[in-house]
Amino acid sequence: MEKKMLFPQTGALIHGGDYNPEQWLDRPDILEEDVRLMKKAGMNSATLGVFSWSVLEPREGEFHFEWLEEIVDRLYQNGIYTVLATPSGARPAWLDEAYPEAMRVNRQGMREHHGGRHNHCMTSPKYREKVTVIDRKLAERLGSHPGVIMYHISNEFGGECFCPLCIQRFQEYLAEKYDHDIDKLNAAWWTAFWSHRYNRFDQIEPPFASGENSVMGLNLEWKRFTTWNTNDFMKHEISVLRSVTPDVPVTANFMRLFGGLDYRKMAPELDVVSWDNYPLFHNDWETFAETMCETAFQHAVMRSLKRGTPFMMMESAPGLVNWQPVNKVKRPGVHRLACLQAVAGGSDTVQYFQWRKGRGSFEQFHGAVVDHIGTDDTRVFREVAQVGELLKKIAPVAGTLVQPRAALLFDWDNRWAIEDVKALAQATKKYEETCIDIWKSFFRLGVDMDVVGSDEDLSAYDVVVAPMLYLLQPGTAGNLKAFVERGGQLLATYFTGYVNADQLCYLGGFPGDGLKDLFGIISEEIDSLYPSDRNGIQMTDGTKWEVKEYAEILQVQDAQILGRYTDDFYGGSAAVTCKNHGRGNAYYVAARTAGEQMLPLFEKMLADGGIPVRKLPGGVEYHVRSGEEGRYEFYLNCTGEEQTVSDVKGKDLVTDTEVQGTLTLQRYGAAVVKTA
Repeated sequence: MEKKMLFPQTGALIHGGDYNPEQWLDRPDILEEDVRLMKKAGMNSATLGVFSWSVLEPREGEFHFEWLEEIVDRLYQNGIYTVLATPSGARPAWLDEAYPEAMRVNRQGMREHHGGRHNHCMTSPKYREKVTVIDRKLAERLGSHPGVIMYHISNEFGGECFCPLCIQRFQEYLAEKYDHDIDKLNAAWWTAFWSHRYNRFDQIEPPFASGENSVMGLNLEWKRFTTWNTNDFMKHEISVLRSVTPDVPVTANFMRLFGGLDYRKMAPELDVVSWDNYPLFHNDWETFAETMCETAFQHAVMRSLKRGTPFMMMESAPGLVNWQPVNKVKRPGVHRLACLQAVAGGSDTVQYFQWRKGRGSFEQFHGAVVDHIGTDDTRVFREVAQVGELLKKIAPVAGTLVQPRAALLFDWDNRWAIEDVKALAQATKKYEETCIDIWKSFFRLGVDMDVVGSDEDLSAYDVVVAPMLYLLQPGTAGNLKAFVERGGQLLATYFTGYVNADQLCYLGGFPGDGLKDLFGIISEEIDSLYPSDRNGIQMTDGTKWEVKEYAEILQVQDAQILGRYTDDFYGGSAAVTCKNHGRGNAYYVAARTAGEQMLPLFEKMLADGGIPVRKLPGGVEYHVRSGEEGRYEFYLNCTGEEQTVSDVKGKDLVTDTEVQGTLTLQRYGAAVVKTA
């Protein structure tokens, strides 16, 4: 299997972070010291220019790139490459003064003032014009520099704008989508309800806080439009850069399982997916191992956005952050473990925000490699330098891939629809939490899962789980049927197949679009449970599952019943079913129950799918990356106690020793074992 090297110039994993030399131009001594310290920390990359617009162009049409070019030169001369950012994430004051249309209008209909970031109108022609100018000059001046290995587009895209320009563009977007036929839109949105019918597309407004919020189709299309418009803006920036330097790859930093944008629509425009990783380490509601496990899920989301290539952990905190509810210091050893987890999950980079703490403003106390003391004599610096050494030891991993044979379906459209629907119990819908809980359960069996869309190609997988697939895309039902018919093991849950892509309910029984035949059941009713309600499922294998929050009442057509409800008026009726299709099986779990309780069912699915289970001590993670030069097994001890793992054979790149049977992991310890 061919390696997918992100940066062949380096031949290694990238170790770097956001560097803001424009804040220190009056301190050349500090800029010189930065290079020395970067080399000591084992850094081979720096991200420049993310928020530099007001220094690059202090007044409209007056450009100063000499300082930036000098920094890029100095870094390159010292073996440090540059990820060069476009500065569109925050605007200079002169731009908002001259072109107020660049400032967003909020959901209340008020024009926002200058300040902050992530607050520009994506539609504004003037803003796009000014971005075009600065991006082109940036590319012309530095894009061909041998030290520049990538463009970083803007920063953490997000937010929505309700200005007249965006309203008009939304109306044009809808007209195009519905073939300029207002009757088609009215039918899709069911606007006869409450007499909400539209006569023309220019009558439609987005869902203002004081406006129309009761048309589910409108609410969903506004979210889709916001993604479409943001993606269009991002593509515009990319096109400017590629017109000058077509061979420099591009990325944009995403933010976890962000609710405001459908990242699957944006990822195809990027050469590499990157994201900003800030777990709530050492919180008081879960164990450290659970926090790590959820972070592993987030890595899987990003990895799956662009399968077949490594991703980038663009930002992480080398110490604490300054914006969480409680800003805890990372305990000794946690930084090293978290960095290794990113690589284990498929990242070819470990990058930080930020390199050096600033003296003032919002992020002056956000963690950095270099603290205000300005030296290498800190615990954080020493731990970062240790990571630099570790990344050199495991450099052969660069370009290898994580290639799971199991997948979890997660759709942004489905998420938005579930959030908006007036059904179930408003406080316990928990779509994301349900997906993560199931993903974690497979992960505890030593089985990594990709996180993919319901309309994506499933041919690489043998086991697929689709929790709460309430909204079906046009190709979803056919995709799932084909997966099962070729021998796949599929599991769906309650609240599956209720509405189509326009959020119109299916007629003829849920799950709709033919899925009731795939699963051999019809969902007749769905019961929402109070916390005080009690029910359970008695499985045919003798185990009993606790039911909480939701329970569907099923009509069984031709499926095998694997579990029945124990209580209430539907006690004794089917709760877990399976319908066989040749070598494939379609399981349906009609009630919410903890993923941990479903482990025996998951193990059976994995066995039938030919996927081995790797049971490990609690709190120990297992990841695999593979490529043309071999297979690498990562073992991460996310507990405060020594752990031993049996049946491990190969060379541990971390300690440069052979392992023959038993692997011992110290507190927060890790191993990267080349097994083939």
